Amino acid sequence: MAITLLPLQHNNINIIGIKFVFNSKLKAHLKAYNAVKWSNTHRIYYVPDNATHRRGIYNYLKEKGYNIDSTALRQPVNKANKKSKKILKSSQIEIFKNLAQDKQSLIRECVGYLKSKRLSESTISTYGHFILRFVDFTKDIPKSEWNKRTLELFLEKVIARENYSISSHRQCISALKYFTAFCNIDDFDSQDIQRPKKSKYLPVVLSKEEIIDLLQVTKNLKHRAIIGLIYSSGLRIGELLSLRIRDIDLDRNQLFIKQSKGRKDRTVVLSEVLKPLLYNYINTYQPKFYFVEGQQGNAYSASSVRSFLKKSCELAGITKQVTPHTLRHSFATHMLENGVDLRYIQILLGHSKPETTMIYTHVAQHSLMEIKSPLDVTVGNLAKQDNNNQKLLLSRKFQ
Repeated sequence: MAITLLPLQHNNINIIGIKFVFNSKLKAHLKAYNAVKWSNTHRIYYVPDNATHRRGIYNYLKEKGYNIDSTALRQPVNKANKKSKKILKSSQIEIFKNLAQDKQSLIRECVGYLKSKRLSESTISTYGHFILRFVDFTKDIPKSEWNKRTLELFLEKVIARENYSISSHRQCISALKYFTAFCNIDDFDSQDIQRPKKSKYLPVVLSKEEIIDLLQVTKNLKHRAIIGLIYSSGLRIGELLSLRIRDIDLDRNQLFIKQSKGRKDRTVVLSEVLKPLLYNYINTYQPKFYFVEGQQGNAYSASSVRSFLKKSCELAGITKQVTPHTLRHSFATHMLENGVDLRYIQILLGHSKPETTMIYTHVAQHSLMEIKSPLDVTVGNLAKQDNNNQKLLLSRKFQ
């Protein structure tokens, strides 16, 4: 039996995918290797990609007489197609360990400072990444000699050169603003450093017909309930995953969203036509705490939602790049097209600023479709002036 070893990425970590035609005996043997895990995203077994497991998994399978194709692992990386060299979580630990004790202490204290500002765990993790990169970049420069030019060099030689996205660049500068305030060193000030302008993209939106198609092709009851609830209530993926059974008010057709983005509570609408599906789902799966639960009653994973949503889109023949957030975008756009006031949509979405909600005015079709092309107006006016009442043609007739 042939087995192919492939270089892949899973959750921003390099892995070795193990591809083979299904065989229960091979599967059992493979799972006995202590580092093997399953990726729902790639639908493949894998091990971490490092020298130990490159040798280890190859020899482990070879000893059983399997034919191993590891050609892909030996191919050089095409630099022209190589993506940004962002530091992976596994190597962040190595970077931290290689720092001097005083620099390690500085990072720990700064993380404590960020926590005192009551930033979210996600924000602290992101800012901590950039602060770690900066401290590593300046490890040979005494802290007392850090200045504004040091910050600029870091942005030039790390963030820009490693091709971080615009949004990551902006996050990095936000992190440095907190870091310089914490360090309180003369001339080490990031307040005058400007963030690059944010890229402006119109959100991907599904049509109302595509939403119905998506629900109809999704046969799994739990999956259909998830898609229906995200779209009909305009939820973020994190809000759905943390939604508790007790937060659903079926009598008042409302959901209570607790401490979402920006640490804000809000109430959102619950679709009347979705209620029979929700009753069916709850009676069938009987979730105990969260509305949607994984194994052993734990919270469901975002990767599982993305995975089945992708499959449902393929079944529905939807070729757009669809994520769970696309359903939220579609909710807002369709509400606007249905004539709901923008201020109410802002409240339902939990946006702090009306400018954030205004993006949907660019994709809503109800007003745009009423605007006539100047060509239509011109032809229409000329047709009215035509005494012969003949239809005006744009193409000439040649003898």
